Amino acid sequence: MTALTYTVFTDPASVEASAAGRRSKSTGTVYLVITNTARRTDWSRIEVRVPVGDGVGDLTPNLPEMKGKYTDNRWGTQATTQEVKVDPQRDTNVFEVTPKSGGVASFKPGDYLVLTMENVTIAATAGPAVLTVREKTEDDDGEHTRYTSVALVKTAPKEIPAPRDFHPDKGMVGAGENLTLSWEGSPEFDYKILFPGGQKDISSDTRTWTPPDAPKRATTYTLVATDPVTQKQHFLTTTVQVRFPVLETLTATTGIDTPWVQGAADGKKGRVTFTGTGVEISDNSGGRGAVTADRADLNGVNTGWVQGRSADDGKITFPKDGLDVRNGSGAWGTVHADKADLNGINTEWVQGRSTDDGWIGFSKDGLDVRKGAGHAWGTVHADKADLNGINTEWVQGRSADDGWITFPVEGLKVHRKDDSHLTHLDVGYATHDIVKTRIVRGLTDGEGWISFRKEGLNIRRGQGTERGTLFAAKTELKE
Repeated sequence: MTALTYTVFTDPASVEASAAGRRSKSTGTVYLVITNTARRTDWSRIEVRVPVGDGVGDLTPNLPEMKGKYTDNRWGTQATTQEVKVDPQRDTNVFEVTPKSGGVASFKPGDYLVLTMENVTIAATAGPAVLTVREKTEDDDGEHTRYTSVALVKTAPKEIPAPRDFHPDKGMVGAGENLTLSWEGSPEFDYKILFPGGQKDISSDTRTWTPPDAPKRATTYTLVATDPVTQKQHFLTTTVQVRFPVLETLTATTGIDTPWVQGAADGKKGRVTFTGTGVEISDNSGGRGAVTADRADLNGVNTGWVQGRSADDGKITFPKDGLDVRNGSGAWGTVHADKADLNGINTEWVQGRSTDDGWIGFSKDGLDVRKGAGHAWGTVHADKADLNGINTEWVQGRSADDGWITFPVEGLKVHRKDDSHLTHLDVGYATHDIVKTRIVRGLTDGEGWISFRKEGLNIRRGQGTERGTLFAAKTELKE
């Protein structure tokens, strides 16, 4: 039995064995407290053997440094402390502890000596580690060498605590505003952060990260912590809101509720505002804007005017009494159409497609047919005319040398084209109340003819003046 009492303590109270494959080793502080609980003892040397290695009974793979302090615990007065000499023995795992002054020192009851090994790397295998002690003391019976052992337990390494508190430095950011993410976690993990469109590996000794590009829309970041030994993974997520998000595309399955929608590019900030009656289109300055579309399928359009795409294109305005077609300068324009189906047309004139085509003017008493671009009378060409009446000075055949008919006050005259002489009238049958004529001839020039004199009539034969013959079934004469 040793003259002094030996007790071992650790910080933390339970030290863990170092886990194989981890970046950092388990460490702790080992205290060997030596006390005197009996009579005064003179001591000259205390030797402490530390088991070195990574086995079950080993404390550490590397022999640490040991320090020692002796405290003279005077009862009722102030205790005094002084260091003792601690020397590692060459090529051994033994520490030799001797009084600072050398020789033999008195170890009174109640005094204590604390030997400290700080930041000890704990061996990789769990189990008890035993420190052995050899003390050399002197008393009235002479010098004594005694031995004892003190033990501590290396517990099995615990699972690395999961990382926690993954969060942004601000919950909402503005356009272009920097963002920093931070978290707490063990350096034993391999870290990476996932985000839309990519990922970033993070150094194990870093606990913050700033995205190179500020988020443009609500973005979820995922922190992945992987145990390199067990490959077990932990996932933490955090979402950052953007005050004015920029979306590449938007799919809404139940609808979008918003008072307005506006463009994002500079110079293209037109706005669509949703009112109680529909939508309003505004330009960059807030004035009425333009809707550009390939096609519009509408039940109705209320608008002041419609114009082509260019500033000098024609325009249609809608007055109360109908519509006005204007050209680019604002003057009356032209309606081009393949066909017009109308109940009525009110117009001053109608002309063909070319400027030298004929045209029809609409006077109060009817219509005027003119030729070319002037006001000369034109010609009406028709296959048939169904009229209630015709007022005209003369009528002629289709050819320039055809005969023609004039309409004098007393009736009508039939003319040949080369002069104004009267010519013959060819008819199959004629019924007249009165016929005034100088002669009547057969259908051919060789036939007889009748002339009308003041005293009666003459019947002639052929083309001469020889008297002809009157043929009749019966003649009733007074004389």
